[in-house]
Amino acid sequence: MTYTSARNGRIEVVAGVMFSGKSEELIRRVRRAIIARRKVQVFKSHLDDRYSGIYQVASHDGRAVEAVPVDSSAQITRQVDALADVIAIDEAQFLDPGVVPLVTGLASGGVRVILAGTDTDFRGEPFGAMPQLMAVAEQVDKLHAICVVCGDLASRNQRLIEGRPARYDSPTIMVGGTEAYEARCRHCHEVPRQDQDQEVLFSGVGGGG
Repeated sequence: MTYTSARNGRIEVVAGVMFSGKSEELIRRVRRAIIARRKVQVFKSHLDDRYSGIYQVASHDGRAVEAVPVDSSAQITRQVDALADVIAIDEAQFLDPGVVPLVTGLASGGVRVILAGTDTDFRGEPFGAMPQLMAVAEQVDKLHAICVVCGDLASRNQRLIEGRPARYDSPTIMVGGTEAYEARCRHCHEVPRQDQDQEVLFSGVGGGG
């Protein structure tokens, strides 16, 4: 699908850990666009049914806007209004790699695209298409939460299973809130097995005969 417009399109990415205010910032930008009388469409991954269900983008503090749930970039392509000025997509990390050419095409056609998503998974590794989206964006804002252990800036998602850190080989996607995740800094972030492997690796550094 080709989008053509004389408008100046761009891609904006709001990235960061859980509880850092990503959805809240996306909602703020969407509301400002609506006040400016722009035609706005909001999409979100159908995997996220927390807080207000699948038909809204909702922040942890209760703010929300109506949204269309999707499970692929192709679904977004089929539902995009050719007259839309602004397209917002929440939980972009759950979408397939096709979201990158999709939003690039939209921006080239004059659409302002706003994406929010978690840029690293619970292991602290790049999550889904977020690295590519951040690379092609004109504007990237990386938000931080507060580490629940030490109070420093949090840049990691700590997954908890029955109150204990999830092992490295746990499934990448597991939707949850405060019962399953905590925001932590690099120092306080724990990933069993990976941490143990690194300890073995570094214990051998400098050894030998």
